[in-house]
Amino acid sequence: MNATPRTKLVVIVGPTAVGKTNLAVRIAQEVACEVVSADSRQIYRGMDIGTAKPTPEERLNIRHHLIDIVAPDQILALPQYITLAGQAITDIAGRGMLPLLVGGTGQYIRALLEGWAVPRVEADATLRAELESYAEQEGPQALHKRLEAVDALAASRIDYRNVRRVVRALEVYYTLGQPITALQAKQGSPYDTLIIGLTLPREDLYDKADLRIEQMLASGFVTEVAGLVKQGYAFDLPAMSGLGYQQIGAYLRGEIALDEAVLLIKRSTRRFIRHQYNWFRLNDPHIRWFQADNTAPAAIIEAIKRFNAS
Repeated sequence: MNATPRTKLVVIVGPTAVGKTNLAVRIAQEVACEVVSADSRQIYRGMDIGTAKPTPEERLNIRHHLIDIVAPDQILALPQYITLAGQAITDIAGRGMLPLLVGGTGQYIRALLEGWAVPRVEADATLRAELESYAEQEGPQALHKRLEAVDALAASRIDYRNVRRVVRALEVYYTLGQPITALQAKQGSPYDTLIIGLTLPREDLYDKADLRIEQMLASGFVTEVAGLVKQGYAFDLPAMSGLGYQQIGAYLRGEIALDEAVLLIKRSTRRFIRHQYNWFRLNDPHIRWFQADNTAPAAIIEAIKRFNAS
């Protein structure tokens, strides 16, 4: 008996500002496809400029899924993302289109492709408040050491500055009595995948990221953040911890000058790019890396066409 063929899925990964969205739009000109976003910030409604969402024109040229699906004060847990992304991929393939999973959130992509069985532990507001208070009083590194003591593997994977993820890992441990890594079984990919990676020399990428930040400011990023505050969204929300929002918030509160806020955004973005390369390593044999130059789209489209026809 022949096995049921797995759904074909093209994955486009790479660091922020490298050109993943532009590539997806270019692919759509020659391949019948739709995008499933793998970006943990673009899920939020009203956070458009600072998260570099596809423009309305780009979204007309190619349909995007899992963008603008929750309000900034809502949480989309990893199990929910996995479910929604899987449903979108099935829907796209069922209509005879090729699904493109596009984004820079490594956890989303790994969880989906490796078939993570993520523990479904309900949020405990009291426990979270206690852990967040500890991080605020003792410092995020102290909280990270608490995680290291009970789940060294999770601690090695989570940056101590990502307090939200540290809190979540501790929440799972204190609720279930088991490390989150022991519960994250990998069931294997349900997809036949082609993983495309976009990269640039590091200094070129930093320059491109700096330019995009300047373009965001020119497009009204400060006004966007001020509007979110006016709607009642506080800066301690997970959604508001994204690149740029905290720094612009400090400017709006009069704590720093705009020039300083911009400098801090650029520094944080460079640090984030380095972190992304920990998820998407250039020596990963599962990723076909391309330099993000003018020759890349044609070569990538040809590779996708061969993959789709196989």
